[in-house]
Amino acid sequence: MAIADIQEYLKLIPAIDKTPHHSLWLTYDSEADTFYVNFKKPSLATDSEMTDDDVIIRYEGKEVIGYTVLHASKRLKKAARTVN
Repeated sequence: MAIADIQEYLKLIPAIDKTPHHSLWLTYDSEADTFYVNFKKPSLATDSEMTDDDVIIRYEGKEVIGYTVLHASKRLKKAARTVN
């Protein structure tokens, strides 16, 4: 399967460069409508905190190792409205 617009993926490069390990894994679970962002594999969280906007920040010790974004499809629709 060909990637329709590689330019969209290339926009991720600055974000990857800013991550602690210069790595980024993204996974979307459509059944749970949850988007997972991991900066480390394996990512074994020892603690987490929920933000006011339903994002779970995951820690290993004091290091942020990823985020879990709840209600991801609603955010996508909201972002699309903001762009248009």
